[in-house]
Amino acid sequence: MKNFLWSRMRRSLRAVGLVAMTTTALVGCATMSSTPEQVVQQRAAEYWKARIAGDHAKAYALSAPSYRKLHTVEQFRMQFGGAVSLKDAEPVNVTCEPEKCTVRIKISAAPALVGMNLGTIATHLSETWLLEDGQWWRYQDL
Repeated sequence: MKNFLWSRMRRSLRAVGLVAMTTTALVGCATMSSTPEQVVQQRAAEYWKARIAGDHAKAYALSAPSYRKLHTVEQFRMQFGGAVSLKDAEPVNVTCEPEKCTVRIKISAAPALVGMNLGTIATHLSETWLLEDGQWWRYQDL
């Protein structure tokens, strides 16, 4: 009886392992088959999530290597003033060419005007993402 139970448990563990390996393989294949639009949309969302959270180092890390060669994370951080408090940002449209994508971002912000409560204001902006060294990076003016 003991050997029978042990044998069934090993088969069950093998089945669980096979399912886990298959799932991992499928996720890997899905990632490899992502379109440039999907990759850029995800990276743009990560960039803006970091900006809103005040994680300048993470947002800076998504800037193009050519930009990072010329500017420090502190110089990057100094580009953004405190006159607006970002509340939300969402990539709503991505259009790609072979080495360049344009992302339309919906931004929600609360302007900081003394004595006035304007609530949250929504606007849109377009940003450029470039394919550099096999990866998509947010273009930042040099």
